[in-house]
Amino acid sequence: MTDPVAPPPPEEEENEVLRAARERQQQREAAEAAQAADEEEAKGKRGWKTAAAAGLGIGSAAVIAALLYANRGKIK
Repeated sequence: MTDPVAPPPPEEEENEVLRAARERQQQREAAEAAQAADEEEAKGKRGWKTAAAAGLGIGSAAVIAALLYANRGKIK
């Protein structure tokens, strides 16, 4: 006599709830990837703008210091 073998489980069909959950997960992953890409892009631009602002500030301070130094004899 042969041992009874359990029938293979039926393939789970994707119903609307499972499909909605899968789509939601895919949307979440896509949104997180897009946000990470946006943050990386923003870092590069922010660094450039920050460097430009720092350069302007340093340049302005240098010009003011040079004017004060050049005019120090006239102030007395």
